[in-house]
Amino acid sequence: MRRTTLTEGRKLATAVRTSNPSLSAVRPDPSSEILRLVEAPFRDVADAHDRLVALESLLYERGDRRAAFLTIYARVTAEVDAGLEDEEFADSAWVAAYLVTFADHYRRAFYAFERGRFEAVPDPWRLAFETALSGHSLVTQDVLLGINAHVNYDLALALSEVGIDPDRRAKYEDHCRINHVLQRLVDEEQDLIAERYADGVADIDESLGRLDETLSFFTLREGRRNAWRGAVALTDGRYEPVKRAVRWFLRSVTMGAGHFILAPTANATLRDRLERVENGGGGQ
Repeated sequence: MRRTTLTEGRKLATAVRTSNPSLSAVRPDPSSEILRLVEAPFRDVADAHDRLVALESLLYERGDRRAAFLTIYARVTAEVDAGLEDEEFADSAWVAAYLVTFADHYRRAFYAFERGRFEAVPDPWRLAFETALSGHSLVTQDVLLGINAHVNYDLALALSEVGIDPDRRAKYEDHCRINHVLQRLVDEEQDLIAERYADGVADIDESLGRLDETLSFFTLREGRRNAWRGAVALTDGRYEPVKRAVRWFLRSVTMGAGHFILAPTANATLRDRLERVENGGGGQ
């Protein structure tokens, strides 16, 4: 019974890719310039921010929709870095290490995908990258799939790697302070996406259940709360099977959320209508 359950879980984690041949056929078109930006680990917060900005610029120039998530992510990194400069956190060194470790999860996934090492790309990131490159999604969905993969999957792993002990309570409070930093950016994030990618993105909020509320859900409330819980489970778990179960749970939940994000455009007619709205052309 246990083996069957794990097998079904793996099937769930890859359901989108196997059920959508158009995603399975998507392949990156890497350039040496892009690979240089993501090949080496980030040295510090400033290095992470600078390279994320440079990567976003290159992808944007190429018309690569993976840039949309980076537009948000680079801005968030800058804002948390500003919080470090302003001494908003009790343990600035830990928050800086947290930020860099977190960013490296994205960097590794992106680099593996660019090199065609798909087995090394976590399923949530493969879904996000393939969807963005397929051209069959909304910009809003590209952003949310990136947030989903990074917060709902990567964050717990990054927290457990950088360490939540000693002084776990103090570190949790700093973790929550980042929520406040992110909350300040919700409206600005929407404006950035509208300005750079889709004039009508503000109008599509209602069609997709309000973008700002969805962003808050994935980045500020359940996603980040569950990430901390996942980090606690990974830290306190005595046995490797427990840790594997936590990682499986993170992957499965994140893939389920990915299905949810893509659900509004499962119907081609509805997708075309929402795309016209997103691009400022109205829904008629």
